[in-house]
Amino acid sequence: MQGVSSQLLKRTKKLCYAESLIYAPSIQKEVEIITKTQGQILWALGNQSHSGSLSPAYGIWRLSGGGSIVGKSCHPLTAILYLKQIEGLAHNGRAIRPKAVSARSHEITRNPRFIDEGFLRTNYEDVEDYGHLHVIFDDGMIADIFASELVMGGVCNWLEIFANNHRTRCNLSPINAMELYNPQEEQLADVYVMEKIGTKQGWSNPSPDESWMFGYPQEIQDFMEAITTGREPKSGMLAASDVVGVLYAAYLSAERKGEEVEILIDFAI
Repeated sequence: MQGVSSQLLKRTKKLCYAESLIYAPSIQKEVEIITKTQGQILWALGNQSHSGSLSPAYGIWRLSGGGSIVGKSCHPLTAILYLKQIEGLAHNGRAIRPKAVSARSHEITRNPRFIDEGFLRTNYEDVEDYGHLHVIFDDGMIADIFASELVMGGVCNWLEIFANNHRTRCNLSPINAMELYNPQEEQLADVYVMEKIGTKQGWSNPSPDESWMFGYPQEIQDFMEAITTGREPKSGMLAASDVVGVLYAAYLSAERKGEEVEILIDFAI
């Protein structure tokens, strides 16, 4: 890059925020519904939980930056923030942004009264294994996001939208496109069913194309097109700025036992 001015580098940089849930088919269908019906989201619910990360670094604050709030709630949170941005742009050309958040976090598996039966990960050093965020937007509407390491049976990942003209359930995992009964665990030893399911015996909901349902290929396609054409990606600076602002304010709120914290975001659109 020798000889290229810093001003030119600044102009040509493209930030692509890797949040696949924005590209999930169910979320993009909700985008179409909001845009074409001019719907207003009054209350949004989101959850991502499972039985604990497989990463050895997860559970150590200095290596992972936090627990369930930053590691799991970020996904449904970003999708909800994105939908509110779309709503605002559809109504008056201005994205609706998060204004304040209150949050609580807990260390359930480190509670001395927790009875460990061996099905949940418990070796967290100094991070939370449960988090709840209550977000207030600048239009006065609200969202609640839950995240935890306390859920067995695979990744629990969904959004529910309560609008003034419709209601939508976006089920990312599990989905009921396929239902399987397997009488013997060993039969499916070489068959992928779904992320972190725990056991393949009995009834399960295999995801025929989990990457597609989570939006991974659509995300990469959008990033490549954005870089090639110079346009902004669907998941770009606006999404990144809003979610980081909410998450850091949420940790401050959790430290203050749920006190509401104003979200200060410099990035404007």
